[in-house]
Amino acid sequence: MAAQSYARPLDGRVAVVTGASSGIGEAAAEHLAWLGAKVAVVARREGRLEDLVARIEKNGGSAMEIAADVTDAARVQAAADAVDEELGAADLLFNNAGVMLPAPIEERRTDQWQHQIDLNITGLMNTIGAFVSQLIRAAGARGVADLINTASIAAHNIFPNFAVYSGTKAFVAQMSRDLRVELGPKRVRVAAISPGTVGTELQSHVTDAGAREWLDASKQTMEWLTPQDIAQVVGFIAALPPRANLQEVIVMPTGQPT
Repeated sequence: MAAQSYARPLDGRVAVVTGASSGIGEAAAEHLAWLGAKVAVVARREGRLEDLVARIEKNGGSAMEIAADVTDAARVQAAADAVDEELGAADLLFNNAGVMLPAPIEERRTDQWQHQIDLNITGLMNTIGAFVSQLIRAAGARGVADLINTASIAAHNIFPNFAVYSGTKAFVAQMSRDLRVELGPKRVRVAAISPGTVGTELQSHVTDAGAREWLDASKQTMEWLTPQDIAQVVGFIAALPPRANLQEVIVMPTGQPT
């Protein structure tokens, strides 16, 4: 009997992944391509994006790279226009670009505060603004589209010295709840993923000694999540039947208490 071939669950879909040059974004782009989506990868580091696209294509997937800083609204709009022209309207946006810079509030690291607000909030909204019309159009044509935003367990629990980062991620979580109600009737599903500790480049950006000590100690007591763990959650959400919308998924390392 001839082997039976099965369509991959995201065949025919157009996915956009921000923050795709490393970590969760990179893993998600590879996984979504493996599931059949045509993937546009967006980040500032063009060389890394080129390597990622080459790897996806070597594994039989389809991808295009767009070097862009999501804090630049005009550049993000140009990226959205390029996706629409080359791949068609995006029907899956994984809004993942972000940065984590904990520090005691009394140190008044206003540069770090602003960087987190600019990237985690303004960059996120620039990207939603640039792609929302495509998501709605694609949902009308296909019957479903997905907007998936990366929040954090820090949006829900208390972590000393993480106040500004936690505040930005709380914004992501609440905004996602509101947008689900606004866009759901237009068949655009909105979800937020709130991971616990994931081993990515985020930890290497931390400059606060106390936060670095806490992170280093946590490695001795638990096994951190991997970017691939979160990528699988993204793929699962996008592959659900159109009638089903996971509003929020909290993914914790098994050994992480809070």
